[in-house]
Amino acid sequence: MFFNEDFHPGRPHFHAEYAGAEASFDIVDLDRISGALSPPVERMVKRWAWRHKAELMTNWELARSRRPLTPIEPLR
Repeated sequence: MFFNEDFHPGRPHFHAEYAGAEASFDIVDLDRISGALSPPVERMVKRWAWRHKAELMTNWELARSRRPLTPIEPLR
């Protein structure tokens, strides 16, 4: 999780990578904001993010405060 990028400054988001492809997703509405993943992988990432939305937002706030992030259960 990067909190201070030139690409989407201040926008709560996370990055996902799979098989050499990567994308960024808005934490609030889970829209893809950059990059690309295959449709099945993007659906999996969004389902995972929906289940962990509160944790993602908490980690976003922690990152913005330059505090350690809390581990989130990985996508399986």
